[in-house]
Amino acid sequence: MKITLNNREEHFDVDAMSVSDLIIEKNFTFKLLVTKINDKLVKKEERDKTMIKDGDKVTVLHMVSGG
Repeated sequence: MKITLNNREEHFDVDAMSVSDLIIEKNFTFKLLVTKINDKLVKKEERDKTMIKDGDKVTVLHMVSGG
């Protein structure tokens, strides 16, 4: 499977994976993450069942706050 992850091409040896699987695979450990597939928001509670497919554009952003 080939996807675009945060504007970089990535290859995986699977046909599809969940957003949660991708987060684990790429070691995104920050607690506050925003996830999108093809510019559509994927809520945290939907990450286990939302599948990423070949050709998808995926965005994973770390939310940082401060003052």
